[in-house]
Formats: sequence, structure tokens, C-alpha cells
Amino acid sequence: MKRLIKSMGYAINGLRLFFTKEQNGQLQALVATLVIVAGFALHLNRYEWIIILACVALVLALEMMNSVVEKLLDHLHPQRHENVKWIKDVAAGAVLWAATISALIGAIIFIPKFFALLHKG
Repeated sequence: MKRLIKSMGYAINGLRLFFTKEQNGQLQALVATLVIVAGFALHLNRYEWIIILACVALVLALEMMNSVVEKLLDHLHPQRHENVKWIKDVAAGAVLWAATISALIGAIIFIPKFFALLHKG
């Protein structure tokens, strides 16, 4: 049980570091917060929440892993190298891909609700 508690402490510290020290983490947290607030304002149903939260979790998790890859490679190979650049670019591309698809999913869910709210008022 002590090991589990210790592991949770490390994980919580990792979250704290990511959201306080990484500029992209702060930006992603802001976007996630705005999406969640919009979800409450537009009364998402259970299934829409599941999809939105899965998208938020995916983008944040990939952004965290991208940060880890960048820090690790900068530490292990501080000089410029084409393979390191490739790895970092592909990791960043994974975040961009997930964020773009998540934005499209968000648009599919949020835009009709927004227009319905406009027509109601």
C-alpha cells in the first residue's frame, strides 16, 4: 500500500510539473477548461461528455508524452542531430493530429448546440 501511495505522489507531482512548467501544458489546460465549461453551458448529454472527455484526455496525455520525449532527447543528445529532430517532430505531430481531430469532433458536437441555443433565444 505504501508503494501505491508513493507512486500516486510521483504521478501527482508529474501533473503539477507539467501544468506549471510547460507552456504547452498550460495552453492545453486552458483549452480543456474552456471546452468543459462550454459542455456544461450547452448541456452535453452523457455520450457527448464521454467523447469530449476522451478527446481532452488523449490530447493532454499526448502533450505530456511529447514533453517527456523532448526533455529526454535534449538531455541525452543536446547537440543537433537529424534523427533527434525527426523523433521530436513526429511526437509533436502526434499532438497536432490528436488536437485537430479533437477540434473537429468538438465542432460536430458543439456547433449544432450553439446554433440551437441562438435560435431558441
